[in-house]
Amino acid sequence: MRRIRLTVSFLFAASAALVFSYDRLADSPGEKMSEAAGQLLGSLDDGQKAKIRIAYDAAERVNWHFVPLDARKGLPLKEMNEEQRKYARSLLNTALSESGYKKADSIMHLEQLLQALEGDGRRWPRDWLLYYVTIFGEPSETGRWGLSWEGHHLSLNFVVENGRIVSSTPQFMGANPATVMTGGAGVEKGTRVLAAEEQLAFDLLASLTPEQRKVAIVSSEAPKEIRAAGEAQPPKDAAVGLPLRKMTESQRQILRKLGDAYASSLPQPVVDQRIAAIHEAGIDDIHFAWFGAEKPGVGHGYRIQGPTFLIEFVNTQPDAEGNPANHIHSVWRDLRGDFAIPVK
Repeated sequence: MRRIRLTVSFLFAASAALVFSYDRLADSPGEKMSEAAGQLLGSLDDGQKAKIRIAYDAAERVNWHFVPLDARKGLPLKEMNEEQRKYARSLLNTALSESGYKKADSIMHLEQLLQALEGDGRRWPRDWLLYYVTIFGEPSETGRWGLSWEGHHLSLNFVVENGRIVSSTPQFMGANPATVMTGGAGVEKGTRVLAAEEQLAFDLLASLTPEQRKVAIVSSEAPKEIRAAGEAQPPKDAAVGLPLRKMTESQRQILRKLGDAYASSLPQPVVDQRIAAIHEAGIDDIHFAWFGAEKPGVGHGYRIQGPTFLIEFVNTQPDAEGNPANHIHSVWRDLRGDFAIPVK
């Protein structure tokens, strides 16, 4: 089937009628994921299967994080042969859009640069093959199963039900360095994996009037970390900052592009589902909040929050060479409940 790609419309499309129903399409992303997961499982030996497969209702399904760890759930790419890695990457490719897959791949390869920059005295192993794949339950055309793809600065979590992706959060992506100051290990100087997520927010801030800035800038201090990092459900705090209804059309356009920088990492049907939920809940309640410095190189962050979703971005940590505020953490969370678990 010809891939349908909508014009960037993310948060504030003129009508939720732009949303299509993909539930019965034979090549829906959820069905492709199930097929790709089956191919990966079929290539593994019993020992590998014991690591990669966990029961759907196991506590590990909601155990997520993006910091470097000595061990994680699942089967790492490092313990797969080349053919198995090909199947694993094909599975990730079905779960993401083309641009999302390239972004995830770039984040993984930043580990090679960190290895070179940090040298032999580093605390954590840096290896683009230390990303772990976990399959929860039985991938099939009916029923529910889950997928986790996780490692340093990457935690992607999915639930597929009856061939349809019903949950795609937490969706975390990070970058260290945010801007590559010294190239090497196959990464070019000047690379900015999450450039749009940062620059568009600065563009929006710069477009605000003095009165708008008084509302949008919530604090002169940036948070050290995104909230509820590693927790099964997102924070419940009310939205703060400047509401959409008090923005000009040109400012809304920037915010649309900023939201799309996150949403476009996923297949279009999943983006459409998110758009529908946002319209159903009401776009007037979406807020943009800024924290910290108003220029790069000094700690800063922002939130975009509506009734159904929360985007958080923080850039406060130094990079591996000591350059300040050059280390991004960013996440999309579902305020109705991550991991397809409704918030009570």
